Amino acid sequence: MDEPRKWHHGYDLSKATELLSGTLYPILMRLADRGFLEHEWLPPQEAGRPPRHVYRLTAKGVAHAREQFDISDEVGSEATGSVSRA
Repeated sequence: MDEPRKWHHGYDLSKATELLSGTLYPILMRLADRGFLEHEWLPPQEAGRPPRHVYRLTAKGVAHAREQFDISDEVGSEATGSVSRA
């Protein structure tokens, strides 16, 4: 989460997450519906190209993501701390 408020194109998110568009876009829409994500259409950069949809986390989304990372770190450290290496 290096730049949580940076705008990202759907294609870039698909590549970064390795999710297919049929999986990714419904997730993005649910996140937007819950207030974790904002989205907008950007006009084409070149004539004849379609507009592009971009996404970024809201302040609420950033806070939620950080909370989830913290929980994940806690669970990970508990799991590694409980493993006995006899």
